[in-house]
Amino acid sequence: MIKLIIENTDRFMNAVPKAKRKKYGQFFTNVTTALYMASLFDFDIAKPQISLLDAGAGTGILSAAVVQRLFDVGYKGHIHITCYETDSLVLPLLEENMTIITNHADVSFTICNENYITSQPFGMDILFKDNENIYDYVIGNPPYLKIPKEAVEAKSMPDVCHGAPNLYFLFWAMGIYNLKQNQELVYIVPRSWTSGAYFKKFREYLFSNCVITDIHLFESRDKVFEGESVLQETIIVKVKKTRQLPSTIRITTSSTSDFSDVSSFDTPYDTVVGKNQYVYLVTNKDDAEVLQKINHFNKTLPEISLKMQTGLIVDFRTREVLRNEMEEGAYPLLYSQHIKEGRVVWPQGKEGEVIKTERESYLQKNSDFLLVKRFTSKEEERRLQCGIYLKQRYSQFEYISTQNKVNFIRCDSPCITYGLYVLLNSTLYDCYYRILNGSTQVNSTEINQMPIPERAVIEEMGRELMHKELSVVNCNEILSKWIS
Repeated sequence: MIKLIIENTDRFMNAVPKAKRKKYGQFFTNVTTALYMASLFDFDIAKPQISLLDAGAGTGILSAAVVQRLFDVGYKGHIHITCYETDSLVLPLLEENMTIITNHADVSFTICNENYITSQPFGMDILFKDNENIYDYVIGNPPYLKIPKEAVEAKSMPDVCHGAPNLYFLFWAMGIYNLKQNQELVYIVPRSWTSGAYFKKFREYLFSNCVITDIHLFESRDKVFEGESVLQETIIVKVKKTRQLPSTIRITTSSTSDFSDVSSFDTPYDTVVGKNQYVYLVTNKDDAEVLQKINHFNKTLPEISLKMQTGLIVDFRTREVLRNEMEEGAYPLLYSQHIKEGRVVWPQGKEGEVIKTERESYLQKNSDFLLVKRFTSKEEERRLQCGIYLKQRYSQFEYISTQNKVNFIRCDSPCITYGLYVLLNSTLYDCYYRILNGSTQVNSTEINQMPIPERAVIEEMGRELMHKELSVVNCNEILSKWIS
């Protein structure tokens, strides 16, 4: 059964150009991934009938994998599969593949050729929902496609949308909505939902209805959808629709596309799902230890009036106020290139590193600052790269400005500036941020959510560093004194 469906899927993929499928966010699940996803379900084989939802079904390979898995665990009852699919190119093949499944098992199916998101009302409460339309198990590889905030899908799910959403988490939220209480959903999705303000409403919905039981991480993103050029890091997540928190989450990882080298460990639930409802993707026990050490602290930057912000100036949009050399009435404009060995060194002879303007929104009062690069490359050793800027070194200027490829924290003393440098230049916090965010962008919203020590402790750390070299080794040594 699976072999036939794979052959049909391969034939379809070879016939339909990748660019055409990408337009719909359509990336098909390979057979080993589908079978692994199906293996995560804890099926109740005593049920006389099982209802399965596969929204964005594509060629039906996930449905086939679930049926195969139910065979393997000895299920004898009837399986009804509901597939949603709107792509007219793939619909005939989906029908053919579902028919193949029915020829091999006690299975019936319904194919809904309609928009899964807009085909039903979405609400925060399913108490009044018709029982005929909710499912025992939900499996999905949803479309990965950003849509405008005015799109009908976004407007139909305002409870989970913020800005221009991605279809994948709308499918996921609707899947949770369609899931029966105490039942399970397995999805393969990008990891972008795990942190940040953009997905906050979705995470609130997820955790008000479900708990995470399993997460699978791929060590190489190009192994998941081989040949498809998927740029996002992808994970498999299993959730259960219950409010009863498990004590642990099972974390698995693999580096091959055939799942032949899966390793696993259990880690405390609250290590992975933070109080801020961020999800920390730990890959081993060392990662879990990093989180436990930092979660020991109970403050955040905004709570001690030290909020991180993004630089003010988008240089290619404000060329009229930029200068290459200093002149009367002009001020320093700080770029990431000015961060050198832990300090901000200006000028560097860089084009456009001076700003002359009377617009208050383009300028900031000359103060002590910690600057952090917003962008680094995958190959770079550190994700968090910071530089100390002290106003006393540039006391001739009333104002400065910052380009928007840096983040900054305005500090009220050199001690605080050095103390924050200890934190963000330490190996511990760099590891923490890599666990939190798989991208190469340093997001100020996420930094503002990180647990940090009390202000007095940060000042004390800063005083100690002021008389030392700004090295990672020194930062690690100073920070270690404050970790129990």
